[in-house]
Amino acid sequence: MPHTYEYLRPMLAVACVVFGLDDGELKVLLIRRDVEPLRGRWALPGGFVRMDESLDDAARRELREETNLRDVFLEQLYTFGAVRRDPRDRVVSVAYFALVNLAEHPVAAATDAREAAWFPAADTPALAFDHAEILDAALQRLKGKVRYQPIGFELLPEKFTLSQLQRLYETILERPLDKRNFRKKILLMGVLQELDEIQQDVAHRAARLYKFDEGRYERLKKKGFNFEV
Repeated sequence: MPHTYEYLRPMLAVACVVFGLDDGELKVLLIRRDVEPLRGRWALPGGFVRMDESLDDAARRELREETNLRDVFLEQLYTFGAVRRDPRDRVVSVAYFALVNLAEHPVAAATDAREAAWFPAADTPALAFDHAEILDAALQRLKGKVRYQPIGFELLPEKFTLSQLQRLYETILERPLDKRNFRKKILLMGVLQELDEIQQDVAHRAARLYKFDEGRYERLKKKGFNFEV
């Protein structure tokens, strides 16, 4: 005989903060809600967890259903459970953040999303529920994490210049970095593979292209290597 609980239980949801880099500007992916409550308001992609799926699976499903994003870097961020954060019921949301290369991941709204679009992370429209708080937490996590783990490479194309890499870090950290020191430090880490290729179709002098060597990074990490910018 199945056991029934005496106490009411909160509903469980997931919310996804998806960051991308667009021409040197950090963007966040938002959806315009097409259902009540707060229909028509911009919000983070997400939704309720089904009884037969894990939290990670729910986050990936909601991203896929609402924005058409799939196969992206996804990491659990924090749990948000203020009592009145959702007007419908007692809802606890587990937030995730994802990093994507915009050129490789086109988005398209679906299910209960009327629209999906990229906005500057520092200048979003008013967000539904407590999603502004969730976005701020994700920004702080990104700024901290990008300094000691090479997650920033998820935002770049497979092949990139050292200038593009530096601009990425300057954008996320919101401060300028000394060009000579940055390049010296990043190259001494040994996690970049210099390619026998240069930029094509650029107005300025073409720069050398590099790619992130994930295999080498993993091997170095096992020996106690610390990635820190």
